[in-house]
Amino acid sequence: MARTFTRPKIALIGAGQIGGNLALLAGQKELGDVVLFDIPDLEGLAKGKALDISHQMPVEGADTKITGTSKWEDVAGADVVIITAGRPRKPGMSRDDLLDVNVQIMKDVANNVKKYAPECFAIVVANPLDAMVYAFEKITGFPKNRVVGMAGVLDSSRFRLFVAEKLGVSVEDVTAFVLGGHGDDMVPVVPLCSVGGIPLTQLMKADDIKAIADRTRKAGGEIVALLKTGSAYYSPAASAIEMAESYLRDKKRILPCAARCDGEYGFKGLYVGVPAIIGKGGVEKVLQVELNADDKKALDVSGSHVQELVNEVAKRLA
Repeated sequence: MARTFTRPKIALIGAGQIGGNLALLAGQKELGDVVLFDIPDLEGLAKGKALDISHQMPVEGADTKITGTSKWEDVAGADVVIITAGRPRKPGMSRDDLLDVNVQIMKDVANNVKKYAPECFAIVVANPLDAMVYAFEKITGFPKNRVVGMAGVLDSSRFRLFVAEKLGVSVEDVTAFVLGGHGDDMVPVVPLCSVGGIPLTQLMKADDIKAIADRTRKAGGEIVALLKTGSAYYSPAASAIEMAESYLRDKKRILPCAARCDGEYGFKGLYVGVPAIIGKGGVEKVLQVELNADDKKALDVSGSHVQELVNEVAKRLA
């Protein structure tokens, strides 16, 4: 008897700039068949992007089926759901300013994901990130290992790039972890940054490291100011796909992401950026690493800001 094989199903909620790039990258990597979803008013956008990307797949040599839809029924049974739906930041707008409108959007998305893809691994990209992950978990009731936020992979990638450019080395040889909330008080943990296994502090002056850390914290805003009509989309999409790939292919990558801490780093029931192992079990483990006093203090401050946002979300969900 011939063996049957069912390809994974990846549902992308939101067909905007990030959603379109998610579909493209998932297709190129042949991670599974892709459903690009958006609201009825934007059904043409979802279908148009899906069709355009489908036309590219023969060029890529990728047998990936990509469809666009505005029907939640088409999301049914998805193995991975990546949520980008929400209003993007505009110049002068903080991630916190997005809270009211995006909580309402998340309510609708989370309830439908719970209904149509109750066993999925959910990756939240919508901002304000840490608060939206919390909202999604509270609405769906999904276990913590199946809910995660994309933030640290992107922030760490930015830090790695800036270090590589300053030192004139390959980004492949730069390892970095940026922890904490996905905002201006994120924590680039310098002692965890190395270049070819060499501690960064042995290769770069303290002032230069500080400048790179500061630029990393403001990198999202730098892009917003340049684009003027939106926020970053190529790099967030690539970062979320790296997380999805680690889950679907059980790669067990150690990735900085917004995972729920239940005692780790002194946080209780809080989604905040920490190193975590992602494999077929979802977020399989949060790694507790020793931080120096300055980094621990900075992480506490970042976590307290996340908690304030979560408190505001909780009021809106009550």
